[in-house]
Amino acid sequence: MRDYPADYLTTAQAAQRLGVKPETIYAYVSRGLLTSVRDESRQRGSRFATAEVEALAERTGGRRDPNGSIERIHTHLTLLADDHLYYRGRDVHELAEHRLESVAHWLWRAELADVPSFEVSAERAETVRRTVALLPDTARLIDRIRMIVAATGTTDPLRYDLSEPAVVRGGETLLAVIADTLPPCAGAQPPTGRTLAERLWPKLTARPATPKHVRLLNAALVLMADHDLAVSTLAARVAASARADVYAVVSAGLGVVDGRHHGAAIGLTHRFLRDALDPAGSPTIAVADRLRAGEHLPGLGHVLYVDRDPRADLVLDLLREQARDDHRVARVVRAVDALTRETAARENMFANVDLALAALTHAMDMRPDAGEAIFAMARSIGWLAHALEEYRQPGLRYRAVGVYTGPRPATTGDAGNPKARRD
Repeated sequence: MRDYPADYLTTAQAAQRLGVKPETIYAYVSRGLLTSVRDESRQRGSRFATAEVEALAERTGGRRDPNGSIERIHTHLTLLADDHLYYRGRDVHELAEHRLESVAHWLWRAELADVPSFEVSAERAETVRRTVALLPDTARLIDRIRMIVAATGTTDPLRYDLSEPAVVRGGETLLAVIADTLPPCAGAQPPTGRTLAERLWPKLTARPATPKHVRLLNAALVLMADHDLAVSTLAARVAASARADVYAVVSAGLGVVDGRHHGAAIGLTHRFLRDALDPAGSPTIAVADRLRAGEHLPGLGHVLYVDRDPRADLVLDLLREQARDDHRVARVVRAVDALTRETAARENMFANVDLALAALTHAMDMRPDAGEAIFAMARSIGWLAHALEEYRQPGLRYRAVGVYTGPRPATTGDAGNPKARRD
């Protein structure tokens, strides 16, 4: 199979870079402006050399006049290539077998070691817990996480220390506080251990945790830890460029995550799968209802992948292992498979990680907003990894150029000329 490293782009990526529709990319090919390379191992999808796309962008102006700061952010953290995802050169499928704590240190410090559990003092956790208790019972988990982050920051008098050791300590503490201070589900049993996945489990579901369950949740957290320069990650990097502290960086990312085109899409996919699981309906009806309403199909397809989302594949594979002994899990897996079959004729309609998280939450009888909480907690690791990179760069290096399109003020020479003002 041809190996496509970072110097090749998918059709969607090339279209995004040039600011055109995917169909226009193929028009460029027919006019000889771009050269498409087809991967013979795939049924569809072409690749385009990054250098050739960049050269065309320079000639056509691309999306906008680039100032070189936001368009080209160099990072050592995450690579998306040939429908695979890598953290610092290691495939996430391999990393998913490691504890989340170890993967956090791999992203933060390029050290993959068996690190101790992340802990927080009982006094500090109780301070945060009392603050979060002020929220109404109807508050979503993502709302609680936002407050946890802000409250934890107020308990850290040294939060403006942006050295690597201090940032790593702050990240460890923040993850521990989130895992320990989120309220448990009614009837949930205490955590079975001190790993982050074990401590988070009873906050998401009252279902007793087994080693297989914890392995599944840990894998999901690892898979969601980073994903190149997603919009929330860009927000976190901009905050870090302004030398915001650890907690402010994570807060910046959380503000974007709550958008319906980012983390909130997980909740939309959860409802889509719920409709597919409804005994009064079916996956076919769930798809048909959304197509009839002119809505997109949540949880299917991805702008950065051609044939598969590697994160979804792993989560769904782990669920299939448990489906052999668990009828509830088996029912959810069948519904996911039916949804992908119903849409197989449409291009780019494979299961993405939103659908995999929705399947996880339904299969394990988790809270409806559990997927968003998994995403937010895990992605905090990636935001801090990007912040560590950004702290080594010149401050305030992001300054996009605004193009003013509003009314022009009257010039000094026109001030006494009524006709000029009327014109």
